[in-house]
Amino acid sequence: MDGYVVSLDGSSVPADRATAERALTSGRLLWLDLHGADDDTMALLREVFKFHPVALDDVGEFGQRPKAENFGDVVYLVSYAATTVLGPLIEVHAFYAERFLITVRKKGCDSLDQVRRQLAATGGEPASGDRPVRLIMLHHILDAMIDSFFAPLSDLDDRIDALLEQIFVRPSQDELRDLLQMQRWLVTVRKLVTPQRDVMAGLLSGIVMVPGRTADSDPYLRDLYDHVIRISDLIDSYRDLLSNGMDAYLSMVSNKLNEVMKQLTIIATVFLPLSFLTGFFGQNFGWLVGRVGGLASFLVLGIGSEVVAVAGLYALFRRRGWL
Repeated sequence: MDGYVVSLDGSSVPADRATAERALTSGRLLWLDLHGADDDTMALLREVFKFHPVALDDVGEFGQRPKAENFGDVVYLVSYAATTVLGPLIEVHAFYAERFLITVRKKGCDSLDQVRRQLAATGGEPASGDRPVRLIMLHHILDAMIDSFFAPLSDLDDRIDALLEQIFVRPSQDELRDLLQMQRWLVTVRKLVTPQRDVMAGLLSGIVMVPGRTADSDPYLRDLYDHVIRISDLIDSYRDLLSNGMDAYLSMVSNKLNEVMKQLTIIATVFLPLSFLTGFFGQNFGWLVGRVGGLASFLVLGIGSEVVAVAGLYALFRRRGWL
């Protein structure tokens, strides 16, 4: 079994069944952080904490959408944390009750590790009066996971600005590839943040009953909902920016194609009168061959007419702004 047993005083020790049982029995268990849902972990959740079989089936299957469900006096939550821009998202399953808080994750999560380090540095959460210690701990964990989206989205904002500048200077396939990668990542994030926002709304509105919730704990839930709303708004804004970037890319490529076509058209137009003149004087009529001869005729009619045609077309293109 891989993980940590965190006590009320902020101290943490490697997780095993005996340590978790002692902390739970003595009322000192603040947070049980488990890495992976192996057989030992599932046995601990089933035999010691007596979780519902449906909840046990869900915790063993990663890749779920964010949700919150009541199983008696236990709330089961699925939430996500971000890593880096264009990086994977970390799925975390949590069980919350008045006597314990358990998180199960398949991969390493810097957000949860940071919360555990901060908890050890501050000496834990004092259990005084009616203060909902474990609910506050749940807030700290969910808040760290939600706030982990801000840094990647900020980096995404900088990348979008740089990408738009490159698109307006010289669009290429590299910019298109980066644009599509950002769009795919943002779509993935939006698919998870939107239901996570609904989860926080359900906790705040009371649709999902949170054990030990009091009027003093409501500000913590409102804080979570406010943060996830800000994340959702940022995602919508960046979606619009990426859509505008795609439109700008297509517009710049189209304009570039139009410029190339205009240049080719100008070249073809220049050679049109030249081809006509050379074709005219190249006719094999005896009258034309017998009467048009000598250096003067060659310079005036042959070369001169072609120079006049090119000069006339150049003047016309300049006057119409095509050059």
